[in-house]
Amino acid sequence: MSNILHIVLVVLAVNFAAFAAFWRDKRLARSGARRIPEKTLLWLAFAGGSLGALSAQHLFRHKTRKEPFRSRLYAIVALHAVAVAVLALWLIAPQWASGLFNALKGSVVS
Repeated sequence: MSNILHIVLVVLAVNFAAFAAFWRDKRLARSGARRIPEKTLLWLAFAGGSLGALSAQHLFRHKTRKEPFRSRLYAIVALHAVAVAVLALWLIAPQWASGLFNALKGSVVS
């Protein structure tokens, strides 16, 4: 159980860091100061902070129309959603998930 707790705490910390980075970047933008690079913001989202980044983006109305940043962030969120769905499926129904993965693996190899 402690491994799961550690994972949850790390994910929460990364999401908090992404949220804080978006907040800070918005403040820097308003003051005209040097900004946090978009690459850094996207890496924080990709590292597990996609929900924090998306929440901050909408809450602070920051980079909501900036392309291709917005599309890249949404792609990261979608990737994380698929990963969480696969993990949940595997945890909830491991035998069914194994059969599905083996069937998909077989169709890819053929």
